[in-house]
Amino acid sequence: MSREGFFLATLLLTAGYLFGAYSANHKLFPLPFFHALKTRAGGTAPDDLYTFDQAGRLASGDQKKAVTCPQQTDRTAVLLLMGQSNAGNHGGQRFRSQHGGAIANFFDGRCYVAASPLLGADGVGGEYWTELGNLLLDRGSFDQVILAPLAISGAEASRWGPGGDLNRTMTDTASQLQQRGYLVTHVLWVQGEIDYVKRTNEKDYHDRFLSLVSSLRSQGVGAPVYVAIATKCLGASNGGTRFHSADNPIARAQLGLPDPASNLRPGVNSDALLDALDRYDDCHFGSSGEQKVARAWADLIRSTAP
Repeated sequence: MSREGFFLATLLLTAGYLFGAYSANHKLFPLPFFHALKTRAGGTAPDDLYTFDQAGRLASGDQKKAVTCPQQTDRTAVLLLMGQSNAGNHGGQRFRSQHGGAIANFFDGRCYVAASPLLGADGVGGEYWTELGNLLLDRGSFDQVILAPLAISGAEASRWGPGGDLNRTMTDTASQLQQRGYLVTHVLWVQGEIDYVKRTNEKDYHDRFLSLVSSLRSQGVGAPVYVAIATKCLGASNGGTRFHSADNPIARAQLGLPDPASNLRPGVNSDALLDALDRYDDCHFGSSGEQKVARAWADLIRSTAP
């Protein structure tokens, strides 16, 4: 090997080592994902010991300690957060509660101080729901926020309705909230990318969504359901498409679902809100995308308060 080649190889190895050490210390992508995969395969992750339930949702982590659940008052928001990966722990930035236990992550009958990644959703990266809680308290919209995530990557709408494999998980979560004394105040639905990829037609998506809402209502969840416009996910590595059309059957179905008589309301339109730089892999929300979406949800919830 020439002197120049040796010098270049040494430089690359040193840079790789330093980046790896920095990434591990600051838990930058993709380290948390590798750790989670190792744990699920039966290994151990040195920084965070994660476990997952049968549905693939994050069920525990060594930094997650149960706390006393806040008592719900008329100044408490109880948010049921449903959908696929962009409603889960796949964001580019992690957040934590800036208000201690006043922003709680509810999972399996227990409460935890909210911090990414949230229990109840899959993935071990960032999410924006905790930041939404921070914004709602900072603005004085509520005194407490309970976050109950229920998000699975690549989950079609059909899986949440009666007969779907996630229906029981959804109804069990609603039941656990009730048993703890919580009345859901808002249901936020962020899903649609996988149905866009699989070319679900407008009518089928509409009917499948109403079917899952019917299941929620049968469990006593009468809260408004906010339907986000979320159909954009590019790249084969994400299970997405090469191109995206804003006018598509899923988006049309989502735009047509809001109905005051059924307590269905428009949600955040992340397809329109975010640009290319707001998604770190052309699909999942990066830091700027998470902050934009969190602010948009905070604005929407405040504007529709009774």
